[in-house]
Amino acid sequence: MWKRQLSLEALNATSADTLVAQLGIVYTALGEDYLEAEMPVDSRTFQPFGLLHGGASAALAETLGSMACFLTTREGQCAVGTELNVTHHRPVAQGKVRGRCTVLHPGRQSQSWEIVVFDEQGRRCCTCRLSTAVLG
Repeated sequence: MWKRQLSLEALNATSADTLVAQLGIVYTALGEDYLEAEMPVDSRTFQPFGLLHGGASAALAETLGSMACFLTTREGQCAVGTELNVTHHRPVAQGKVRGRCTVLHPGRQSQSWEIVVFDEQGRRCCTCRLSTAVLG
């Protein structure tokens, strides 16, 4: 499925000096048909009541989906998010969350991705759907 062959180290290097790095998002697994990343639940990602901010979950989802789309492109193309839907299921107050991104529709010009966010106990905290466009 992936047209670009990047190691986890190379994927993580793309995050330098970006929001992704500021939030502590780290790519942790790249399989044949999925991409995963972790994000800390701490002062960088809290909302005012000491829980994981919904916007931080959205940023994790957009990061995973956009990078997954990019990995399906060829040289000279890029990927952009066009629509993000996020449904929160349970609060998270500490530790890390893990996002797992899989493709729903692998089109040449537009794609749809599902990103599920889990807590450290493996419970689904958030379900996201990202639409992306391939440019170039």
